[in-house]
Order: sequence, then structure tokens, then C-alpha cells
Amino acid sequence: MDTNALKKFAQSARNLLIEQVRSKLDLVLDPASPARREHPQAMKELDAAIARDGKAQVIEQVAYTWFNRFTALRFMDANGYTTVGVVSPAEGQTRPEILAEAMAGNLPEGAPGSIAALLDGRTPSSDPQGEAYRQLLVHACNQWHGPMPFLFEELDDYTELLMPEDLLSQSSILAELRKVMTEDACQDVEIIGWLYQFYISEKKDQVFAGLKKNQKITAENIPAATQLFTPHWIVRYLVENSLGRLWLLNRPGSRLAERMDYYIAPEEPETDFLKITRPEDIRICDPAAGSGHMLTYAFDLLYAIYEEEGYDPTEIPALILTHNLTGVEIDDRAGALAAFALAMKAAARLGRRRFLRMEAKPDICVLQNVAFTDAEMQDVAAVVGKDLFTDELRETLGQFEQAKNFGSLIVPKLRDPAETLRVVEARDFGGDLLLRSVQERVIAVLRMAEALSPKYHVVVANPPYMGGKGMNPKLGVFAKDHYPDSKVDLFAMFMERAVSLLNRRGMMAMINMQSWMFLSIRPVSGRFQAFSGRQFHGMSSSMRLIL
Repeated sequence: MDTNALKKFAQSARNLLIEQVRSKLDLVLDPASPARREHPQAMKELDAAIARDGKAQVIEQVAYTWFNRFTALRFMDANGYTTVGVVSPAEGQTRPEILAEAMAGNLPEGAPGSIAALLDGRTPSSDPQGEAYRQLLVHACNQWHGPMPFLFEELDDYTELLMPEDLLSQSSILAELRKVMTEDACQDVEIIGWLYQFYISEKKDQVFAGLKKNQKITAENIPAATQLFTPHWIVRYLVENSLGRLWLLNRPGSRLAERMDYYIAPEEPETDFLKITRPEDIRICDPAAGSGHMLTYAFDLLYAIYEEEGYDPTEIPALILTHNLTGVEIDDRAGALAAFALAMKAAARLGRRRFLRMEAKPDICVLQNVAFTDAEMQDVAAVVGKDLFTDELRETLGQFEQAKNFGSLIVPKLRDPAETLRVVEARDFGGDLLLRSVQERVIAVLRMAEALSPKYHVVVANPPYMGGKGMNPKLGVFAKDHYPDSKVDLFAMFMERAVSLLNRRGMMAMINMQSWMFLSIRPVSGRFQAFSGRQFHGMSSSMRLIL
């Protein structure tokens, strides 16, 4: 994989997409634009988004949304998961195959008739092929909404209105995309993570340049400032010496070690470890999931574990996605890519037909800011019922107002969010739109709280790095209030937080700087008293720390 070529493409693609989306935005915002007449609801949403987030943020969001979709579609084209190439031409052709087929009269099933009208001249257009292709793209994205709703939302909003114009020329983003996302490069879903890191690399440089001017890192810039794609050998080292080790302790006769090149076998037999009865019991969390590299390798290792236990290969991917893997992330785009990467792991094992029939979805929890007013809390009581409306629940509902800022460091006060979630989801408020809206937000908080509950056997992560000087005021205060012993850096806070996510005798594997042993981090440098690669005890959890 030519990472230099990927970096050059991703950086130029970001600038090109931002420029093209900005141009489209100027057109649709014109008071006399056809979009205001033809798509009033989408324009209303666009105006609201601009008022809330500003033009620059909306442009950035739409640009990376289309970048994610284009790269995902190319990856699926290259691996044969699409019936016809959506962004890729057939061999020897230059137009995307889906457009060439439409021009030959073979429209995709369910595609709007307006496409044929553009292509046969019944609908006048200065760019009939371009317009038809954009409609074909929207249709293709909508078709993938069912299997992968996290990446392909149904398009009937301003994202569609702001789709880039030039998608068919030899200098278009899709033409350049195909040059770097070759079929060989797309044999490994790792390419998605590299593209994401390179896409945000220039923004990361801008954020760090601001730090030198004493500009704090705002919540929306934390992903760009802290996310770093983890090389595969490091991922393997971490996962093999946590998940792999846990399985070998429970199955001494397993041959799993034969495929784990980075596994370090214990020098002495261990007897005090977390007992696992079956593969479905293992719960793994990456609390800083990024684009999902830790989880995708954990998928591979889990697949081998299930195979070794004699499970039906056609059932294993759904079992893994349903029972084993959870990722938590603050960045919507990274979360979508992490879920996509796991979905592609399943598709590679199942083939297209079985994958499309699989109902299981990746468990990637992308944290969202959710707030309730004091007046709305009365409605919450009606939604959850008096018995469940405890002080713990009330406090938990207030913990996610800054979820995009505090991320996985939030420790939910509610002890059993899963049970409360089950009850709230079952309630039916019929036509009461107000209570249904409150119910949706309560469910959103409870799902986030469930993902952040202490239930995991393994926590593995490449945590974010940010010193106290870079933290925005709200994050800085949160760190001092909730992590007084590890507030010096986000990575230290994540070390402390990871332990509280574990079951007793769970295992933690993280990348960290050697300075963690010398910082004023009492739970780490004092109570852990750890050495690299050793299992050790001292808190409510015993764990394996990989440095």
C-alpha cells in the first residue's frame, strides 16, 4: 500500500471537496435558487445547520461525508460487493459502470425515471450525464442504507443538494480516487483508516499551529488534534496480548498462539484470571475507536476463536458483531468508518449475498451532545415512569451535554442503564410528538451510558494525547473535577478510565508514553505498580497493561 500516494490524494481531495461544496452552497443559498422551491425542507434544515454551526463547519461536514461515501463505494466496487461499479468503470471503460449501464437502458431497480429522461433528452440539461450520475449516486447510497445506515443515510437533505459537481472528468475526485484505491490496495480495509488520517492531517496541523498561539483545542477539533492511525503490528501486539492471552488462559490447549506473531507467552503459569465459558461471553471495548483498527483485528482473532470452537462459519460474523465488539468515538465520520470497516470484515467472510441478509450491525457508539431543560425533566418522568426516575437517572441524563468534549471519560451514574433502556424503548406514546421526542433523547443517553458501563473483559486502545495546556476550559475543569490524579494529559485520564470499564480481572492494552510512570497519576504510578507485559492486581480490576 502506497501511503505517500494516499496522503497526497486525501489532502488534495479535502481541499477540492471543500471548494466544490462551498460553491454549491453559495448557489443554493441564493434567495431565488431552485433548491428553495424544489427542496424546502432540506433548505430549512440547511439554514438551521448554518445558524447553529456556521458555514465553515457545514461545508467541512458535507465534504467529509461525501469523501467517506466515495471511498466506501470504491472499496466495495473493488471487492465485488456492488452488482455494478458505482464509482468504478467496467474494464476498458472510462465512465462509472452504473452510468454506462443506465445509458444503455439498464437502470438499477427502483431508480427514479428522471434519470432516463435526462439521458434520452426528454429533460433538457446542460450536463445530462452529470445530473443523471448524481441521481444514480444518491440512489446507490439509499440502497446501501439498509445494510449500512451508519454510513449511507437516506439522502433527502442538504447533503444531496451540496454534492460536488465534477464527478466524471478525468481530473475529478473519483478519477483520482481510483488511481490510489487500486484493487490490490483495497484488499485490506486498513486503507480506509489511512485515508481518514491523511484527510484530517492538514486540519491537525492547523490546530497545532493554533496551540503555539495559545489557542485551546475546541471540542470539534479534538478528533483532528488527537486521532492517529495505529500501525498494524502495534495493533496486533496489543490485541494478541490481551484478547489472545485471555483466550489462551481459558483454553490452554488452543492453537491460537500459532497465528499470533506478537504474542508474549507468560514465563510462569497463571491461575488467577477471568474465566470465559464460550466465545460469545467475551466483551471487548475500544473507548477511542477512531476508524476501528483495533476492532477489525480483534474481529479476525475472534473469528479464529469461534472457528476453533467449531461454530458454523456463516454464523460467526453476526455473532462477533452482536456479542463481542464495542467501539466508542466522539467523531461522527470516524465512527462511521469504524462501523464500515467491521462490516467489510463480515462481508469478506460471508460474501455479498449472505452479508446483505445479515441483520447484525457493528456496535459503534458515536457520542452525541444531549441536554434536557428543567422543564423537560418533568416530561422525562412521564417517559420513564416514576419508579425508574431516580436521582441516578436524572444525573446521568445531565452527563452528556458535553459528550463530544468529554467522550469516554464520562462515567455514567446509572448502575444498570441496560434495564432502564429496555423499559423506555418498550413504551409507546402514539401521537404525542413531544413525549416521543423526549423519549428519543432519553434512549440516546441510555445507549451511550450502556456503552460506557463497566462490563468489558478487554479494553484496548490508542488513547488521545493532549496536555492540560491544550484543553478547552470546559474540558480542563472536567479533568480537574473528575480525574484529579491523572488530569495532566488525556492519555493518562484514559488509562484511569479504562480500568473502570473492565470487569474484575479484565485486561487492558494501551499505547502510552513511558512518562506515565513518572507523572503524578496516583492510580497508575502508585497503585498499579506495573511492568510492561505483566498481569497485576491492586484495584477492583486486575489487568494486563501493554506499553
